[in-house]
Amino acid sequence: MINDQYYNRRYVISGIAVVVVLVYIIRLFYLQVIDQSTKDQADNNALVKQTIFPSRGLIYDRNGELLVFNQPIYEVTMTMRDMGAEWDTAGFCKSLHISRAEFDERIAEIKDRRKNRGYSRWTPQVFMSQLKKEDIATLQESLVFYPGVQIRKRTLRDYTYNAAAHVLGSVGEVSQNDIDRDPYYSRGDYSGRDGLERTYEKQLRGEKGMEVLMRDVRGRIQGSYQDGELDVTAKAGTDLHVTLDIRLQLLAEELLAGKIGSAVAIEPKTGEILALASNPGWNPKLLVGKERSKNYNALLHDKTKPLLNRATQATYPPGSTFKTVQALVCLEQGAITPNTLYPCSGPGSKPIKCTHHHGSPVALDKAIEQSCNPYFWCAFRDLMDRDGKEKDIHKPYEKWREAVMSFGLGQKFTDSDLSEQSSGSIPSTKLYDKFYGENGWKAITIRSLSIGQGEILATPLQLANQAAAIANEGYYITPHLNKNDSMLTHRHKIDIQKRHFEEVKAGMRRVMVYGTGRHYAVDTLHMAGKTGTAQNPHGRDHAIFIGFAPVEDPQIAVAVVVENAGFGATWACPVASMMMEQYLTGEMKRKDLKKRIAETVLNEGVKKW
Repeated sequence: MINDQYYNRRYVISGIAVVVVLVYIIRLFYLQVIDQSTKDQADNNALVKQTIFPSRGLIYDRNGELLVFNQPIYEVTMTMRDMGAEWDTAGFCKSLHISRAEFDERIAEIKDRRKNRGYSRWTPQVFMSQLKKEDIATLQESLVFYPGVQIRKRTLRDYTYNAAAHVLGSVGEVSQNDIDRDPYYSRGDYSGRDGLERTYEKQLRGEKGMEVLMRDVRGRIQGSYQDGELDVTAKAGTDLHVTLDIRLQLLAEELLAGKIGSAVAIEPKTGEILALASNPGWNPKLLVGKERSKNYNALLHDKTKPLLNRATQATYPPGSTFKTVQALVCLEQGAITPNTLYPCSGPGSKPIKCTHHHGSPVALDKAIEQSCNPYFWCAFRDLMDRDGKEKDIHKPYEKWREAVMSFGLGQKFTDSDLSEQSSGSIPSTKLYDKFYGENGWKAITIRSLSIGQGEILATPLQLANQAAAIANEGYYITPHLNKNDSMLTHRHKIDIQKRHFEEVKAGMRRVMVYGTGRHYAVDTLHMAGKTGTAQNPHGRDHAIFIGFAPVEDPQIAVAVVVENAGFGATWACPVASMMMEQYLTGEMKRKDLKKRIAETVLNEGVKKW
């Protein structure tokens, strides 16, 4: 055996050599097989991958009328790696009609990884977007002088009608949060920001495609790579057919001009929303293109809040329109019968006065016709206090509240495609216990509820749905906007016997024949309705109306709210009446009435956007 102190070291050296070789092999395997970044950089030297953006799905109304379509626009992208030191910045700015300061600002934003987390010198970055053909004409002619610059064709939303902006929604540039949530998006992409555009974003947006191009050593595009074998065809978005009747929508918006309010129409048997108008609104074209941000900011700061969809988000005391629900609940729970009589002393009635003299005593049909406040207070009182002792109001009140909420009041329609809703309010016993103490309140404490005032709040959408439930005599289908999505399985039953609905419908018919709605009824259409005047602590009362027609086979249910307008019979009723006429007959013959309502300005601050 050789006695050499260095002899055994050869194994150590050999081991180190083996380890180094293994490290290199593993590193090469990682770079070439697992990590594609090196390959991607090599590919990017020879290949250009261009995204092909799909056409967004079109939107049609229930009758096939085109509402939303696409128009071509362009965007300018830059690949920083291909922009040499001698790049003509001044000429580029001149061709796009921008200043050098604007150029530098945009470049800084692109390179700011806090704002643009996907930044890479090797990939195209969006420099300017939403440009029209005339905006890029000069640049297109001299594109060869600006290596790294590309012009990509996109599409932008356009609208056939100046209507339904709240319903249709808008499309805008995605945020970083959108990109983080959904890998489909990249910086500079667009998505639905509100309304139907947002709700049905994945259906409308389609699927992106990809075109792979080959370039030479000077970076010039030579054509498709491998005859387009790696290209992916873009898939256009799916068209959307909505339940709106655009003619009815246009009429509703015309009648609400110069006013603050909303109008909702529903087909009772299907829950399909026929019209959903909110005023003030805006021309949907305002939130398209380069001016979108400026226009949105102006709408946001308008004191009349045009961005608020009053049809689904604003809440009001329903006033006398709530008496229809009150009557049904009191009938079903045995507090009254159709023949129950209560006295009324007109404006001298206590603790709730009537607004006028109409004879006394009154039964249910006459109470609905004349909107008798004392009648509905007495019915509510007897429902809360059957034995006259009223030891504990909690149980009868909760039973009453549950029945009222079965009409869709006091809650959002969570199974609807209407994303922007308010729940309204049907107050709970917990609320009154908090206000007055557990044993500190009785029926008389909350007497305002009996006539749709107090803590009760409802949206116009909920009021229209209430009218639809009465028209259907005991059920409603969730209100919705997608015509292709049958919601008939979303049937909500109201636990009230059919005969009670017949009695209330008869009273609502009397409103349009003998009562407060008679001046705007169309006799041949057999309308039923209920006017309301909701107290407003901030100013003049709100005018409200709910109704449906024809009584024998309801095809349309309507709710109208006109803020600060006074009596429901004066302003809300004629709007609803004309909407029913338009939908049922195909035309609105009362031209003088239409002109008077449409041209009357009740709110001077309402701007026509």
